[in-house]
Amino acid sequence: MCTTTSTSFSAVRRRIAVLVAFFWILVLIMVLPRTGMLSKIHGFRLESLISSAVNEVLPSPHRKLLASKSVDKPTRFWDDTNKCTESDIQINQGPGAPLPSGIPTYTVEIANACLSGCDISHIHIRCGWFSSAHTIDPLIFMRVRFNDCLLNGGGTLKHGTSISFQYANSYSYPLSVFSMRCSF
Repeated sequence: MCTTTSTSFSAVRRRIAVLVAFFWILVLIMVLPRTGMLSKIHGFRLESLISSAVNEVLPSPHRKLLASKSVDKPTRFWDDTNKCTESDIQINQGPGAPLPSGIPTYTVEIANACLSGCDISHIHIRCGWFSSAHTIDPLIFMRVRFNDCLLNGGGTLKHGTSISFQYANSYSYPLSVFSMRCSF
């Protein structure tokens, strides 16, 4: 009789443990999206799924707010009298011949393809911890700080022109426009 009592007691303990675990998972699903903690947990891929599930369950506010689409960068830069877009700067890169040491190289071409004929200066590129096994002229491309590389020493990239350089690293860096100034 003692064994059946201990067996039923352990089954009850397991059920309670499962219910407590389920309760805390529900609490986390409801609380974390509201506190912004999910954005601090790197690599958590269920954030949008959980956020949308929570938003469907929770009542809507009295005022409707426009949902912002995920835009990582502004599409327009306005100066006093002119405008241009990030898409006016075209960044292309591809593999080149490896160095004699076997390190892969990548050729980058950055062109001003402004449709309105504008010249663009102070072009900063998102570049992570960019580095190269062989030297790049800092007047052409230079990392200023993490994720900020300066193109052409901050000088003007005229309409229809391009700058190219080659770097050597074991992998390529994703490059995109961070900021720029437009002029005519």
